[in-house]
Amino acid sequence: MTDELTVGPETVPAGGGERRSLRRDASGPALLAGLVCVAVSFSGPLVVVLAAAAAGRLDPAHTASWIWAVSIGSGLSGLLLSWWTRTPVITAWSTPGAALLVTGLGSYPYREAVGAFLVSAAVVTLFGVTGWFGRLIAAVPVGIVNAMLAGILFSFGAGVFGAVHGAPVLVVGSFAAFLLAKRLAPRYAVPVALVVGGVLAALTVGLPLHPGSGGPTRPVLTVPEFSWSAVVGVALPLTIVALASQNAPGLGVLRAFGYRPDDRLLIGSTGAVSLLLAPFGSPGVNLAAITAAICAGPESHPDPRRRYVAGMSAGVLYVLVGSFGGVLVSLFTGLPKELVAVVAGVALLASLQGSLAAAVADERGRDAAVVTFLASASGMSLFGIGSAFWGLLFGLGTHVVLDLRRD
Repeated sequence: MTDELTVGPETVPAGGGERRSLRRDASGPALLAGLVCVAVSFSGPLVVVLAAAAAGRLDPAHTASWIWAVSIGSGLSGLLLSWWTRTPVITAWSTPGAALLVTGLGSYPYREAVGAFLVSAAVVTLFGVTGWFGRLIAAVPVGIVNAMLAGILFSFGAGVFGAVHGAPVLVVGSFAAFLLAKRLAPRYAVPVALVVGGVLAALTVGLPLHPGSGGPTRPVLTVPEFSWSAVVGVALPLTIVALASQNAPGLGVLRAFGYRPDDRLLIGSTGAVSLLLAPFGSPGVNLAAITAAICAGPESHPDPRRRYVAGMSAGVLYVLVGSFGGVLVSLFTGLPKELVAVVAGVALLASLQGSLAAAVADERGRDAAVVTFLASASGMSLFGIGSAFWGLLFGLGTHVVLDLRRD
């Protein structure tokens, strides 16, 4: 387990090194970064989870238990891992995995699907604790990793301007407020954009924040059953998606921001959490990529050593949403999509420009970086695996053909 993180040319303690003071390190922008992270997670990807639950013909109790399981799992693992490693670790459910289940979950009895969730979690845990997966990812050139991150973030940056048509006053006003605050008070540029956007949304498109009803969510325990058909049809593709589309980009994001994540600890821990929560409906908890960039980037805090607070903030909010899903999930899903687009876009702007600059810094590797960026930004999906993995694969192929040549 490494106990250092590298930020630019510096090397500073992390993880098992110096224990930093949470009270001293806490800041408004970092706490807000956690809020934006959770808002982005619940305002869009939650719809995919609900669609997968409907495809599996789950009743409201089991659907609520699924949301509880992935929210509690994401919250506790992100909170504890961020605190222990002093790194902004963001964990979440796999949106590509949920999308895969939309088409596959209805083909199997729910008990067999839960058994497949357990098998998938066990395999991910094995790859994590042995370090096999981490050694594969560590071999990827830095330029390709940054190009992959830039490709992932591109749609969010472009989404700011794509949302202008739906709510021009809201989007242009929020973006203008962000630019003005960026000039006068850079640390508070994203909070200003969120506040101004909320006010403009209420005055124009509306801000329908109608809390749901009900008390704490009651998880439902399902006794798993195992079948080869469910293992092949659900567990195998779910494992590939978890490792390729979630954990690989998740590690890549942290490395792109200068951190040295302990892949055995992070992937092994999230795999273990997935094992514990699978009987309650969770198809898996993985490292996040897009939302991780919100908390790991400079908008969270100029000092990389203090960004772990954003990960802890997101973890606490995930736990709250999972515990009181009927009330808080409706709040997040009620945010206008244009508001979510502009806030997420400006929050990721610094991360996007940093990753682009790092991707093309090495002239020799620019071809591979550009290919990685284009494939990652394309949104392509093949065999149920998202574009981030294929960006890595095509980028590495280009690197092997063009860059690994004899001198």
